Amino acid sequence: MRRFLATPKLQKSTKHNLFQINSLRSVHMSRSDDNNRKNDRPKSNSGNFNKGKGNFKSNSVPRKFTKGKTDDDSDKLYKPSRAKEEIRLNRYVANAGVCSRREADVLIAKGLVMVNGEVVTEMGHKVLRKDVVRYNDKILNPENLVYILLNKPKDFATTIEGENVEKRAIDLVRKACPERLYPVGRLDRATSGVLLFTNDGELSEQLTNPANKVAKIYHVTTDKPVSKNHMVDMLEGIKLEDGVVTVDKVEYANLETKTELGIVIDSVKNRVVHRMLEKLGYDVKKLDRVYFAGLTKKNISRSKWRFLSEREINSLKMKRFQ
Repeated sequence: MRRFLATPKLQKSTKHNLFQINSLRSVHMSRSDDNNRKNDRPKSNSGNFNKGKGNFKSNSVPRKFTKGKTDDDSDKLYKPSRAKEEIRLNRYVANAGVCSRREADVLIAKGLVMVNGEVVTEMGHKVLRKDVVRYNDKILNPENLVYILLNKPKDFATTIEGENVEKRAIDLVRKACPERLYPVGRLDRATSGVLLFTNDGELSEQLTNPANKVAKIYHVTTDKPVSKNHMVDMLEGIKLEDGVVTVDKVEYANLETKTELGIVIDSVKNRVVHRMLEKLGYDVKKLDRVYFAGLTKKNISRSKWRFLSEREINSLKMKRFQ
């Protein structure tokens, strides 16, 4: 009966826009968190993922899906502080994990913060990382938090150490800063695309927590055309060895070959896109992550990286994955 209901709806579209397929979830599935999911999705009036041959249109995918876009190129990029660079005292205190910058301003105004043995109450006062800053009679040692976005090439492992591998993604960003960085989540060697590195453990845990349903978008190429029925199956759920997995949206990226798909998914399971398609009888020839938690690949060539902007960092911390 499910096939009887689904197939006619898909065939009504003269443009073969399979975004209609997403509506089937409300008919055939009931998920209590669907309304909450909408708040975690990137919002745009028009999104597309095409090569002039297919459509991947949705009100909840980035405006340009092919190469990857960020919301605001004019935003000042964050760069880690060096030993000889001055930073605001409130930021120094906040980076030490005492409180937020706004709360640090209050502590400073009350005369509770000392710099090199002297009380400082001036707003906007700047210090060097070599200065001795005290609060509650304790020396503060701020960790310089760094956030780097890499466009990972294929055949690079995301593991930091261990395993006998010749090429690691961390080596591509190792010279960016002196801090020790870690990847947020994983991309297997065969997968390319957006990969975030940071030493912010709290943010990393937030972005990899399944409960937060962080959106990821993949451009996948298969060995043969993907059927509409199988796309419905992906929306309704594929049973894997570690549980049932569903995608949020799926669309052809190339209507002529039907071997290229755009997939929106929030699962954090290992190699989930590969395993779903393999379960359905397809071999994945190419897999590229073009979007992760609001971050895309605009102006980042393969193997290249950039620092996140302060706006992007704030959006991630406030769970504004847009």
